[in-house]
Order: sequence, then structure tokens, then C-alpha cells
Amino acid sequence: MTATKPNHPQKVADALLSAQHKAAELFAEIVSSGLIRPGVLESELSQEIYALAHRRFGVRRHWHKRVVRCGSNTLLGYYAEPPERRLAADDVVYLDFGPVFSAWEADFGRTYVLGADPRKHQLVADIAAAFRKGKQLYLDTPELTAGALYDFVFGLAAPAGWEFGAPTAGHLIGHFPHEQSPGEPKRFSIRPGNEIRIREPDTNGAVRHWILEIHFVDKVQGYGGFYEELLTLGAA
Repeated sequence: MTATKPNHPQKVADALLSAQHKAAELFAEIVSSGLIRPGVLESELSQEIYALAHRRFGVRRHWHKRVVRCGSNTLLGYYAEPPERRLAADDVVYLDFGPVFSAWEADFGRTYVLGADPRKHQLVADIAAAFRKGKQLYLDTPELTAGALYDFVFGLAAPAGWEFGAPTAGHLIGHFPHEQSPGEPKRFSIRPGNEIRIREPDTNGAVRHWILEIHFVDKVQGYGGFYEELLTLGAA
């Protein structure tokens, strides 16, 4: 049974945070169950995670394609369709899933390292730190635009020894399906030059909520890392 969309801002916030908390629980179970392991194909891992989400949380729908990338595929973003790889013993692996919980969208991305390579583990720490800095900028800047937020997180990559790996750094999130702008498909994405204010309400005067995405890469070494969750809700 589809849940009725609440209109009260706090109920919307609570629903989105609940969806994110369930996504975080799902990712924790992915790790604790040992699904991320050498030898498995990206597509096999994706299907195993889908089955776990259905079994554990009753998830039947994901609002965007399920993304599992390892090795050199972690250099690539959402829209790429590379030949799939098997996870290797020393790989970096990132997951980007959009499960729908009771008609509310989650969008959750994390990176994991198989092996002990210190630079790869540093990548995981650096993308999490960049996310926190981007969120703090949002909290501190009432008039923050999507373009300014992109420029800020883009600028965090080089000082940490990485490149920013994507042309966007986030998007809207909400009740499935979230608000679209057919005439301006880039309007609701965090990208260079986008002057929409993150806190700008929708056409009904309701609060919009956004996801922030961080994708750092090392093109020379051939891997990258990805981190995403709610920008506009939750602690910094």
C-alpha cells in the first residue's frame, strides 16, 4: 500500500530521514553479511543487494538504476555504462542505490576498500570529510546557490590530492517521484553556473530537499570514490 504524502514540513523531513536511516542500515548489512568480496561480478553484487533490500526492508522499487562500480569503473559516474568487472582483492568499490521506502526516496552512496592500501583508505576518509564541509557551507550560507555549492566541493578535491570526478554534485530528493523540470532538466542539479538557491521553495511554497554527492578520482592510479546522502537534513 502506497503511503500518503504528508504536507507538513516536519513530516516530510521525518519521512526523508527515516528513508535515509533505512538505507544506512541496508548498507551496514551489506558490509556485515560479507557481500562485498573478491571474485563477484558488479551485476551479481547489485542483484544480491537488491534481494537483501527486499528481504530485509520490503523494498520493491529503486527510483534510479542501481550502481555498483569497482576498480577502474569507479572513475566513472552514474550515466556511464562500462563493461562490468569482478571485484579484485585490492579494489575500491562504490555503491549508489536509490531505494524507495513507503513511497519516499533515499539516495545513498558509499565507498569501500578491499585490502590495506593506505591511499585508498585515505580516499574514503577524504570524500566523507568533503561531504561534511559541503554540508557545513549549506548550513552557514542562507543564500547558497547550487552552482556555488558545486564550485566549493569541486575545489576541495585538489588540495586533498584528487580530482573531482563528476559534472554534477547532487540533485533534488523527495516523495517518489520527486519534482522535475522538463523544460530545464538541469535546474534541479548541483552543477556549475546553476543559480537556483538551495533553500528556494517549490511552486507550492514547500521546502525542497537536496542530495549532495562527492566523487573524487585518481586518474593516474585508476580509481575513485563516491559518497552521497541528504544535504538539507541531518547533522553536519
